[in-house]
Amino acid sequence: MISLRQATAADSEFAFETKKAAFRTYVDMVLGWDELEQRQMHERRFAEQQFQVIQIAGEDVGILATVREVDCIKVNQLFILPEYQGRGIGKACMAQVLASAKTEGLPVRLRVLKASPRAEAFYRALGFKETGETGTHIEMERVP
Repeated sequence: MISLRQATAADSEFAFETKKAAFRTYVDMVLGWDELEQRQMHERRFAEQQFQVIQIAGEDVGILATVREVDCIKVNQLFILPEYQGRGIGKACMAQVLASAKTEGLPVRLRVLKASPRAEAFYRALGFKETGETGTHIEMERVP
């Protein structure tokens, strides 16, 4: 059973280590992983965004960070520990985000690192469409 719980300050290190385990390879390909820079970015984002810890049977297995804006819900981070990937956990989490957005009549927006074709394919399978791109990211949206 997958559940989401609101992250507390005590979850910040777990969130950072989960991002590092799930995402470092891709960041290395594009920018190079700078531990200090990544930690500072994480601390800033952890303070600004709504982080939730993804759990299975009470065990922490990932993180989800979203921001509710006036015109959309932004998914800023969805990271599952590598040993739990491929089990439908991310899909179940996104189903909750999409259901909430549909209830509010809002689109869901996100950015995917171009170096992560697996993530891009994941979001396309959920109905997200490309809306733009930067040098490093593909911008995507799903309208309710």
